[in-house]
Amino acid sequence: MSFWKDKRVVVTGGGGFLGRVVVGELSSKGCRHIIVPRSAQFDLRESSAIRKLYTQARPDMVIHLAAVVGGIGANLENPGKFFYDNLIMGVELMEQARRMGIAKFVAIGTICAYPKFCPVAFKEEHLWDGYPEETNAPYGLAKKMLLVQSQAYRQQYGFNSIYLLPVNLYGPGDNFSLSSAHVIPAIIHKCVEAKERGDNHITVWGTGRATREFLYVDDAARGIILAAEKYNSSQPVNLGAGFEISIKKLVDLIVKLTKFKGEIVWDKTKPDGQPRRCLDTTRARKEFGFEAKISLKTGLKRTIAWYVSNH
Repeated sequence: MSFWKDKRVVVTGGGGFLGRVVVGELSSKGCRHIIVPRSAQFDLRESSAIRKLYTQARPDMVIHLAAVVGGIGANLENPGKFFYDNLIMGVELMEQARRMGIAKFVAIGTICAYPKFCPVAFKEEHLWDGYPEETNAPYGLAKKMLLVQSQAYRQQYGFNSIYLLPVNLYGPGDNFSLSSAHVIPAIIHKCVEAKERGDNHITVWGTGRATREFLYVDDAARGIILAAEKYNSSQPVNLGAGFEISIKKLVDLIVKLTKFKGEIVWDKTKPDGQPRRCLDTTRARKEFGFEAKISLKTGLKRTIAWYVSNH
């Protein structure tokens, strides 16, 4: 509590899915000065807007969560936007923080930065062993540049920045729009809506053979705050739950929990994305004591209940 009491913290993306939970976690830790910039007031792609934000907020720390994100479909439709917006936000936010003497910068990367074919479980030292999976490579590489920038700035300027790699997140308040949602909210949306309409099937992209790891949003927020408190190195750190599940088994579990009785139709003309994803979480546990607490089944139940109440 004493660490955060007098800290002034800018949380970019603080009004978003992960950001709202991070802001809540900061508040519960006793942080009294949390500044959440809104896009209508501050365009974080513009250096002048960032300088204005930092001048007004006078932060001790920046937690950079803001990102232009989406599922496979959104990445395929917007590769240029996903690359430019994410790259320029990170570059300018960290550069202006360095210039203005801000004490610490917490950069949030993405599991999409890992090579398409990577030994499982993914270790941080595998990050540069190949090109990312093609459907989300522009986004993954843009976010990966935060790591390069972080390490270069520490080497040249002694700037204290850290780089975290959260696995796929999910939970209440997620984006459930079928045009841009990730797999868990998309499947929940389809099952609940189909059940309410009385449809006899839902269609799911790919073959179901790809595997993923999922981290409940509350666990992710807790990991980010722990790292912000305790970690001061530019070596990248995975944030994950330490398990792997196939998309087929995931869909079967969501179907069971939503009580949808129809058929699952697999559209094999659509891409699976990266073949496997599962993180080695040893470094996070060793460096700042982070371990996920919420099981997938518990997290899915909470997420489904939220969607049923709010959609």
